[in-house]
Amino acid sequence: MRNTIIFFLLIFSIGAFAQEDTTEVVDYSKFGDAEGVKRYCTQKVLNQLPQRIISLGYEYHGGFDMPGVKMGPLLPAFQDYRVEQVSAIRAQANIPVISTNRIIWQLGANYWSSKYAIQNPGNNAFTSSLSNGSMTTAGINTTIFKPLNEKNFLIAQSSVDMNGVFQNLSDVNGKAFTVSGTLIYGWKTSEKNMIGTGISRTYRAGQILHIPVLLWNRTFNDRWGMELLLPARGHVRYNFSTTNILQLGFELEGNQFWMNQPGTPNNALFVQRGEMKPRIIWDRKISGFFWLSAQAGLRYNWRFDVMNDYDAREDSQRYFSSRLGNPFYFNISINFVSP
Repeated sequence: MRNTIIFFLLIFSIGAFAQEDTTEVVDYSKFGDAEGVKRYCTQKVLNQLPQRIISLGYEYHGGFDMPGVKMGPLLPAFQDYRVEQVSAIRAQANIPVISTNRIIWQLGANYWSSKYAIQNPGNNAFTSSLSNGSMTTAGINTTIFKPLNEKNFLIAQSSVDMNGVFQNLSDVNGKAFTVSGTLIYGWKTSEKNMIGTGISRTYRAGQILHIPVLLWNRTFNDRWGMELLLPARGHVRYNFSTTNILQLGFELEGNQFWMNQPGTPNNALFVQRGEMKPRIIWDRKISGFFWLSAQAGLRYNWRFDVMNDYDAREDSQRYFSSRLGNPFYFNISINFVSP
């Protein structure tokens, strides 16, 4: 019996030493060198709002005055009008075409149609056209985010929009198109901070501008952050949670809109519309990837110049300019967002 116990103890000891010896000779070099893997920065900071893939919304502006509207091409007289309300449908889509750690490429489309309800437009050609039609922007865009390494990145964006006061599709004209674009080089110093600078060609203020831009997205802590793309927009962010977010800030919007107007020098007018919107925005997750967004603020008139020619800037090319009143507005939208 004693010999049997000694035999089993000897076998167990040999097995244990054999297993330990096997573990010690594993060649970890076969798994590759982790230091040789190139890493790339991402396009977001912590706690930033999820990107909208598809968005459908409604916007409403309260009543305001539209003073100093020219009565006709050959008439020196001007008249004041009252806009009872502006209602707008807004839709956009941004679909990822390529999404890897090396590059993100998106293609998008946007639609913004504003209907002006003008009180007693009368026989004024401009107010009649604006009241009977819709001030519409429809376009396509593309955006590329290219990380160069862990800290540096490039962003390139371009868009082509068809803008006009249209009553039907036959109104579409080649001079209704505008082209915009932005190029930014940036640094991502941490998962909470990314900053970049570049140049932009934009119609956001109504007229064509070539201006420097500043991108700065920063998360200060679990609650506070900011998202800036100056001078186009800027917001301070407060996170109640990752799915319930409040923002306070502004956005500059606008474009140049073609309008059919017989009797004018080119039988057309170009409405250079730009508006600043100080606002508060609330975004909340509804279910899955669907979010609700509600915003309210002031629509401040930046520019409402009606010109006789495309991209006109000179006073001699101005048909008239109106200092529109500044109504309050609200916007509500349903959004399908990225994970």
